[in-house]
Amino acid sequence: MRKIVASLFISLDGVVEAPETWHFPYFNDEMGAVVGSLSMESDTMLLGRNTYQMFAGFWPHQGDDVEMAAQMNGTDKLVVSSTLDSVDEWQNSTLLQGDPIEELTALKKGSGKNLNTVGSVTLVRSLLRTKLLDELHLLVHPIAVGHGVRLFDEGETQPLELVSNSTFATGVLHSVYRPA
Repeated sequence: MRKIVASLFISLDGVVEAPETWHFPYFNDEMGAVVGSLSMESDTMLLGRNTYQMFAGFWPHQGDDVEMAAQMNGTDKLVVSSTLDSVDEWQNSTLLQGDPIEELTALKKGSGKNLNTVGSVTLVRSLLRTKLLDELHLLVHPIAVGHGVRLFDEGETQPLELVSNSTFATGVLHSVYRPA
């Protein structure tokens, strides 16, 4: 049985938006190993519209000499969106058809590796609410960003169970949760 696994870069104050503006000073080999492991354990990227469009505007234009480009471009991508009509601008991308809950439930029962969700905070919230998310990997950076989209909406309660926790030399916490 496949799992849906999400990973997010997150600040101490819960911000997940625009990590490219605050995350890189904390990236090291330890974080690279976690990101690489999550990628190797999956055969499909599960993306929301915003993350898909951001990635599709960048990765298809990168050569194989750019780190991770071959992997990002070669991996199957499944896009969850109620507003997109097509996902033709990035190779190996498919727009999820039908009811997302039914389709993702069926995919989880199928064969293959994990479905890996990167970014896509709206999708992650939805997966948590519907109990479809199996693991949530939070890479908590020792910085308060002070503004931006947060993982959880104001007033939202989401019980989680801590599976594991480790600390990188940079002070980043890698915490793995599953729905409680």
